[in-house]
Amino acid sequence: MISSDLIRGSVDLLVLDSVWEAPSYGYAISKRIEERAAGQYSLKETTLYSAMRRLEQAGALESFRGEQTHGRARTYYRITDVGRELYRSKCAEWRATNELISKFVRQGVE
Repeated sequence: MISSDLIRGSVDLLVLDSVWEAPSYGYAISKRIEERAAGQYSLKETTLYSAMRRLEQAGALESFRGEQTHGRARTYYRITDVGRELYRSKCAEWRATNELISKFVRQGVE
């Protein structure tokens, strides 16, 4: 399991990637992240919803009501043009961070 401390700065990237191709709702976004992480990382619900609120306030996501299921309508999120640009920026930031940290990771000491 990967430490949530290491992932914390990349949660926005995970969320934006999860809605890149199609709108989705919180639970499905969480499950998609969990599946793609192949059991190495699980996003806490509070972390996910905090990230979605923050991204919506920044204009990177927009929310809308979907069809009613089991008594209430789900809230769906879609990525905006601002969100696509933020995603690209987060990917570049991740690559630079990974390159930097790799300089400090010694081979053969695991």
